[in-house]
Amino acid sequence: MQLILFDDHSWDNLLPLTFTRPLSGLRVGILTIAEKWEKELNSASSNLTREHLSAKYPFHQGHDNLLINGSLLPDHGIVKAIQALKTGESLEAGNTLLAARTTREGASQFMVDHWLGKGKPYAGEVAILDFPWKIFALNGQEIEADFTRITHGRKSAMLSETVRVQKPENVFVEQGFRGEHFTLNGSSGPIYLGADSEIMEGSVIRGPFALCEEGIVKMGARIYGPTTIGPSCKVGGEINNSVLQGNSNKAHDGFLGNAVIGEWCNLGADTNSSNLKNNYAEVSIWNYPSQSFIKTGRQFCGLIMGDHSKCGINTMFNTGTVVGVSANIFGPGFPSNFIPSFSWGGADGFTTYRLDKALETAGRVQGRKGGKLSDEERGILEYIFARGISPGY
Repeated sequence: MQLILFDDHSWDNLLPLTFTRPLSGLRVGILTIAEKWEKELNSASSNLTREHLSAKYPFHQGHDNLLINGSLLPDHGIVKAIQALKTGESLEAGNTLLAARTTREGASQFMVDHWLGKGKPYAGEVAILDFPWKIFALNGQEIEADFTRITHGRKSAMLSETVRVQKPENVFVEQGFRGEHFTLNGSSGPIYLGADSEIMEGSVIRGPFALCEEGIVKMGARIYGPTTIGPSCKVGGEINNSVLQGNSNKAHDGFLGNAVIGEWCNLGADTNSSNLKNNYAEVSIWNYPSQSFIKTGRQFCGLIMGDHSKCGINTMFNTGTVVGVSANIFGPGFPSNFIPSFSWGGADGFTTYRLDKALETAGRVQGRKGGKLSDEERGILEYIFARGISPGY
């Protein structure tokens, strides 16, 4: 049976984070959504996603195909219900198609709208990742769920005797972890320390918290859960309830709260992002499909930043700022709280970030971590640039 994770309208609502990946490529908790389903079903997955992403995230079908909504977060109940589907059957909740099982022909012609209204209703609660703020809002429950998925039946590596730990039974350490003279508090949730990651001395961390493989927490960092530091990220300063997808840096002092940062981003020293309005009112953020600001239903919402974007030292972001892909932000004052992709500038105004320069920077940044900008990734960035840096998409 082929496991296929498909994108629906949630892909549009999760822009700019999904400009460069399918829904299932988003990290929430410790794992990406794809990794969660692969562990639950013991199967590799492929993606049915937007055309400009298909070269990097290909679609593989077989005679028997299980298609699952890439925005759906697995739990015991939904996994059991999906596994019970027979060929030609589907499962839905409200106006959301959760899963369908079909033949090779059905998979090759798959369209969400053709299946909606014909499936079995799922009576249980479902967790759908359909807006950017859901990533940090659901991060606590997902750290706990992933912690169980990853650590069940396994034995943790040992921490140094110089580390102060509250509730050590809630801490799991992978082989290769390094660190001395820091504090972990697992009283409010589990703490996962990935392979070859590092926490430097003087850091204070409260769970739920995940430091993924090769991630680094610099000296004296203060981190409140639920927070996820993705693979190969480097962080410092103060962080609260945020998710860094991977390969991004917030390496210096400054505050980041209730935020989602994509891959290959860099926040300059003393960058601060507001997560609460002065009047304590509900936060609104830019929504690409509606071409307008929409209410989040949340009092706390900080920075949402797409892949490859950067900001200079002392950058200040207003509450609920959305930054597109490959933007370069610098200068004094607060820039607007929606910054389109390939923008270059700051509070005094923006121009277009030249594509050749943006690609050169992307390649240089990935090279610093031993990688390179692939042809597929270059094509994705060229596609986004071709759509323009207007508020549209």
